[in-house]
Amino acid sequence: RGFINSSLAAASFAALAPNTFGASSKVTLALVGGAHIHTPGFINLLKNRPDVRVKSVWDHDSQRATKCASALNASVEPSVQKIWADPEIQGAVICSETDRHKNLVVAGAAARKHLFVEKPLGITTRDSDLMASAMDQARIHFTTGYFMRTDPIHLFLKQEVAAGRFGKITRVRGSNCHSGSLGGWFDTEWRWMADPKQAGVGGFGDLGTHKLDILMWLFGDVESVTGTIKVVTGRYGDCDESGEAMLRFKSGIVGTLAAGWVDVDDPVQLLISGTEAHATVIQGKLYYRSKHVAGADGKAPFTALPQAHPAPLHQWVDSVGGKVSSSLVTPQEAAARVRVMDAVYRAAKRNSWVRV
Repeated sequence: RGFINSSLAAASFAALAPNTFGASSKVTLALVGGAHIHTPGFINLLKNRPDVRVKSVWDHDSQRATKCASALNASVEPSVQKIWADPEIQGAVICSETDRHKNLVVAGAAARKHLFVEKPLGITTRDSDLMASAMDQARIHFTTGYFMRTDPIHLFLKQEVAAGRFGKITRVRGSNCHSGSLGGWFDTEWRWMADPKQAGVGGFGDLGTHKLDILMWLFGDVESVTGTIKVVTGRYGDCDESGEAMLRFKSGIVGTLAAGWVDVDDPVQLLISGTEAHATVIQGKLYYRSKHVAGADGKAPFTALPQAHPAPLHQWVDSVGGKVSSSLVTPQEAAARVRVMDAVYRAAKRNSWVRV
């Protein structure tokens, strides 16, 4: 549990924190639900921003609400409706169980509260599309926890793909795996995340959505999918723990996506192969071969990378406070990732290709 809190939360968020904030007045927020495994990291991030005041905390679990409120020096609000009705509260960080997202997001959007919603946006395509439409109509600031977009390697590759330096891209591979099932990470307070009725997905969807976001961010919409998803250890009953999907992008690119909770290592996290360049991310280092870029010989790690962007929650708080941010995930992007993941799970059950 200590590893979960420090490694997953702190490494993903605190390490990407901006050095200065420059805000003259505090942004007033609420924490709505504290169930997600990243909640401790979010709490630390918010506590360490001098321009943020978390006024209220709500959770259907009163003990969890009290614990989170104590950490944030905030008040427990037994009624989430009072949070939506509070004119002081500008936005809410939603870290509830995924099956509670729809009602919370729709109500929050109706109240014109800015929303940070932990991934995935929803359990089903229908619910996710409904939430995205509600947020778009409300014209609120939104993002979700796709922190991989802030990584310098991914930012660099985004630039290279957009500039056409790969030539014609033929195939891509993404992988995001850890040993959560092997280590029993979800045995206690995070147990709901291994319950598909509450989480919507198991290990493949939980970790796969992050790398799916990167693949779609880089290469666009997916046309059709197939895949295989399975239980490996049985530690969490019939909850899936591992899987691999094949993706046909509308651009003609073919991709694969691997994710799960039963890997003792995940050395090759990304591969992009084109007619004029090749990129591989191995153990967090980029190996890039391109005749268009000086020093990109593919033999040694390529280090001429841009600076990391702030963590998604930092970006969202900045936007609520009035700073312009072009890096936020849009509601429609978040819904599109659910749509593709939903199609992969259906394809795995049917053992066939499914159109997205």
